[in-house]
Amino acid sequence: MPTVQFTPQLRRFIDTPEVHSRAATLRAALDDAFAPNPRLRGYVLDDQGALRANVVVFIDGERCLERVRLDQPLQLGSAVYVLQALSGG
Repeated sequence: MPTVQFTPQLRRFIDTPEVHSRAATLRAALDDAFAPNPRLRGYVLDDQGALRANVVVFIDGERCLERVRLDQPLQLGSAVYVLQALSGG
């Protein structure tokens, strides 16, 4: 079953437990992750439902390039990592 994990940067602001999902797509897995904590959605998605500019998602080690539909298929053992990009110097 796919697993969705969030980086510690997001955990500083909001509860982000690891989520095990039966979802077949990235969007459905993210929806499962947002279900217990709806505020998390606003940190990851913009008001149009696309990934925020400062958020990057990796699925099984590959960067997710499709940021609007989020319809990338997931496999039974997929690992999804949601990262918030850091800026500064």
